[in-house]
Amino acid sequence: MRILCTVCGKKAVIGKTDRLSVALTNLYCSCTDPECGHTFVTNVSFSHTLSPSAKTATEVVSALARALSPEQRKALQQELAF
Repeated sequence: MRILCTVCGKKAVIGKTDRLSVALTNLYCSCTDPECGHTFVTNVSFSHTLSPSAKTATEVVSALARALSPEQRKALQQELAF
């Protein structure tokens, strides 16, 4: 992905990425033109799906469950127990 400086239009580099959610990320950027030196934050966000994932619902749920902490997994198991 190419980020351009919003002031001079030259190439900018991403110094830090701050993932706010699955669908939104803040990119902390700096212009590579030493005469400009502009630093800024730009957002990258999910818009919409063009083609659905080939993964099954079970694979998606399993991947999400693995990302939880042990405490969160235990709470989820208790919540799903019928």
